[in-house]
Amino acid sequence: MPKTRQQKEEAVQVLTKLFKDSSSVVFANYQGLTVPQVDELRDKMFEGNVTYVVAKKTLINRAAKEAGYEINAKQFPGMLGIAFGTDDEIAPAKLLGEMTKNTSLTLEGGLFNGAVVAQDYVVKLSKLPGRTQLYGMFLNVINGPTSGFVRALDAIRAKKEEAEGAPAPAPAAPKAEAEVAEAPVEEKPVDPPAPEAAEGAEAPKTEETPKE
Repeated sequence: MPKTRQQKEEAVQVLTKLFKDSSSVVFANYQGLTVPQVDELRDKMFEGNVTYVVAKKTLINRAAKEAGYEINAKQFPGMLGIAFGTDDEIAPAKLLGEMTKNTSLTLEGGLFNGAVVAQDYVVKLSKLPGRTQLYGMFLNVINGPTSGFVRALDAIRAKKEEAEGAPAPAPAAPKAEAEVAEAPVEEKPVDPPAPEAAEGAEAPKTEETPKE
C-alpha cells in the first residue's frame, strides 16, 4: 500500500535525524534475500545496536540532503536498506559484511565520520574488527602480563611458606677467642729521667751547726 504524503514526511524526518545522529551509515542492496535471511539480518542489527531501515531512494535522497549530505541513492542497484551506527562506527559495515558471505546482500557505499565513502571503502571497513572485538583484544593484552605477575607472586608465596615450615638451621659455631678478643696492648717501660734533669735539681741544704 502506497504511503500517504504525511507518512512520507514523517519517514523523511526520521531518516534525517538518523543521518545527523550517526557516525557511520552503510547502504546495502538486500534484493534477493529470503524471509528467514531478512529476519536474521534484523536480529544481527538489533544485537549490534545498529538501526536498520528500508526506504525508497527518493526519500533517502531528501533526508540526506536535509542532513547536509549530497547523496544520489538512485545510483545504487536493487532495493536499498540503510544501517545507521551511533555507538560503534564500524558495526554497520561489519554486520552487513558478514551477511554478504552467505546471502545475496551487497554493500554499496555509505557515510563515515561525516564524509561520503564509496563501495570499496565500506568493504574495507567491514573487514576491520568491531569495537567489541577490539575491546576483547585489549583485555587479552592487559591480562597477559597480569597473569604472569600473579603466577610469579604465587611462586614467591609458596617458597616463603615452604621456608617457614622447614626446620630452623643449626646455630653457627662460636668463633675462637683469638679471633674475637683483642690482643693485649704491650706496655712500654718508662724511661728514667735524663741526667740533665737530675743535675738541674737543687741539692738539699745542710743545716750549719753554730760555732762555740
